[in-house]
Amino acid sequence: MIYISRQEHFNAAHKLHNPAWSDERNKEVFGPCANANWHGHNYDLIVTVKGLPDPETGFVVDLKALSTLIREHIVDHVDHKNLNLDVPFMAGKLASTENLSMAFWEILQRELPAITTAQLHCVKIYETPRNFVEYYGE
Repeated sequence: MIYISRQEHFNAAHKLHNPAWSDERNKEVFGPCANANWHGHNYDLIVTVKGLPDPETGFVVDLKALSTLIREHIVDHVDHKNLNLDVPFMAGKLASTENLSMAFWEILQRELPAITTAQLHCVKIYETPRNFVEYYGE
C-alpha cells in the first residue's frame, strides 16, 4: 500500500461559540477563541490517499488533479472567509478544526472517485504550527 499526500494552504477567520451558552461560559471554555470580533489562522491542509500505483502511470493519484480537486471543492470555499458565516458546509456547526476536518473528509470522499481509484486515508489540518487535527473517517 502506498500513501501519498498533497498539502494546500488557506487563511480563514472563525469564532468558537456555543449559542446555547452564555458569553461567560463561552469565554471560560473557549478563551480568546470566543472573541466576539473573530480571529484568524493560516491553515495548512494535508490530504493523504492510499492505493497501489497504476501500472501505466506509476501514480496512485495524479497530484496535480488532487491539488485541483482540493482547491476547487475546499480551498476556494474557505480561503479568506469567515468559517462561521461564509461557508455553507459549516452552517450550524461549531467552527472547530475538528469539525472542519470532518466536513473536508465528507467533501473529499464524495469527489475523489472522479480522479482516482485510491482511497481517502487522512485529512490533517494544521491550525497553528503546534496545533493540528488528523481525521481518518472513523
